[in-house]
Amino acid sequence: MAESKVWLVTGSSSGFGRSMTEFLLKNGNKVVATLRRKEALSDLAEQHPSSQLLIVQMDVTKRSEVAAAFAKAEEVFGRVDVVFNNAGMNIIGEMESLSDEEARQIFEVNFWGASNVTREAIRMFREVNKPIGGRLLQVSSTLGLYGRAAVPYYAASKHALEGFSESLAQELDPAWNIQVTLIEPGPFRTKMFKDNMQAAPQHPAYTNPELPGSKFREWMASTPADGDTDKAVVVIEKLAHLVEAPLRFPLHRNAVKGGKEKAKNLIETMDKYESWIQDVYFT
Repeated sequence: MAESKVWLVTGSSSGFGRSMTEFLLKNGNKVVATLRRKEALSDLAEQHPSSQLLIVQMDVTKRSEVAAAFAKAEEVFGRVDVVFNNAGMNIIGEMESLSDEEARQIFEVNFWGASNVTREAIRMFREVNKPIGGRLLQVSSTLGLYGRAAVPYYAASKHALEGFSESLAQELDPAWNIQVTLIEPGPFRTKMFKDNMQAAPQHPAYTNPELPGSKFREWMASTPADGDTDKAVVVIEKLAHLVEAPLRFPLHRNAVKGGKEKAKNLIETMDKYESWIQDVYFT
């Protein structure tokens, strides 16, 4: 078995966060499980000693709570080797179907919340860990690779996380031994696809059942996701042990297919219009 590590997992109450927490504990790792309601992990608290599992109440949108969670992790375990930056939310709806408040809420959690965690993770890896270093696993989405109808703000928040993380990875001093990987899941059977799924009332202009937004709403409401989170976290955990981890890790056949299609379309567009820009420079 690979050497055990100290992990900090956000959004650990359900979905990928819950599955990852259970898998890590089962395999002897130490886990700082963060979530908004500590009672959601009361069963795990009964099964595992405090020397292995630390449960911390934390809202990723509140920087003070994020900083306090990392401070508690340092106090109890002395370091954090891997941060699984997983907390997220979505509200299904076309651009005109969502209010400004709903759209901003998506960004507050998916982008600014992830940014808050990232800031503390980098500081911990560089300034606390001995030896220096760590792994930051950013949970993005296939919709961080390409957009779809009826989820424009969710896709935008994940695109923002992708650009942020790609830039961050270039800023880090190699001497800090920090690696960043964007995990891009497709449809997995989490509560986001069932119990926690939120959908805004459809704007009257988009109710045509043949429009892509209507079709996507119907698909989300009626089609069981085929991805198994328990199997996926086994794959994700392997990333923490790679000497050189990839910047992006597509995690579903849809992610691979959609990513290849987008790359192909980008290359075709660049080839087609490259000649148009030959004379737009001063020299």
